[in-house]
Amino acid sequence: MKNFSTSGSLLSKNLSLNLGGTIMDLTTPRIMGILNTTPDSFYPESRVPGPGQAVERAGEMIRQGADILDIGAVSTRPGARELSESEELERLIPVLEALRAHYPDFPMSVDTWRSGVARFVTDRFGIQLINDISAGRLDPEMFPVMARLGIPYVIMHMQGTPAGMQDNPVYNHVVDDVLRFFAERVYQLRKLGMNDIVIDPGFGFGKTLDQNYQLLKQLDLFRILELPILVGISRKSMIYRLLDCEPDQALNGTTAAHMAALMQGANLLRVHDVAAAKETVKIFMQIY
Repeated sequence: MKNFSTSGSLLSKNLSLNLGGTIMDLTTPRIMGILNTTPDSFYPESRVPGPGQAVERAGEMIRQGADILDIGAVSTRPGARELSESEELERLIPVLEALRAHYPDFPMSVDTWRSGVARFVTDRFGIQLINDISAGRLDPEMFPVMARLGIPYVIMHMQGTPAGMQDNPVYNHVVDDVLRFFAERVYQLRKLGMNDIVIDPGFGFGKTLDQNYQLLKQLDLFRILELPILVGISRKSMIYRLLDCEPDQALNGTTAAHMAALMQGANLLRVHDVAAAKETVKIFMQIY
């Protein structure tokens, strides 16, 4: 029962995010819906290649209870082709224009590791959160730019780069190593004056299947940082390979993993299937 009771104590800490002047209370775990403006994301149903599809999918996610929409233009699946900054913006701009025209005030995040993209989408579209898979390691200007922007910033752990991160991930102890990584990155951000920081252990980013589940099992240890924890495991290979199925058959496994993450203190779930995740949170809250 130890993990169950500590989940409750985490919720009582009243963690929150300042999203454009609106405070999002994280006492109840929140749902981040995934919108990919890419032709090659690993799960085809997450792809919204044009503005029309993006608006339609966003509307569906909002009706189902999404709290934030996370828009990405660069696939980060293992071996994905790297896009230039101009290509990334060419994909993002028409989609963000359409989304802001239909949902001008809804909380939106952009999934990017480039400081130039982060600065542009925040200035032009009022994006309220930046989600960086590299935690500032792929662009040395990212930390100072995020400090100047002053919006919430998700830093994710990734060993290597998307092109080769799954070749041979090695750790002394995956949980200890990732925790030390966050402690160092958070220290740097605090020195720059950053307040709203979210940590993401980076499931599937430079981790073996066993390492992913070790992180999930001990996710509660990351609460020592007293920061919101984002978990992105929706339909990933750690689920569908374990269950010997394909991503489009991995919703049931995803739901089971989401409940485990919530029991270990996750505050934000980044998901493809908003309705299922919302039901998982509702049941979790009723129990704990």
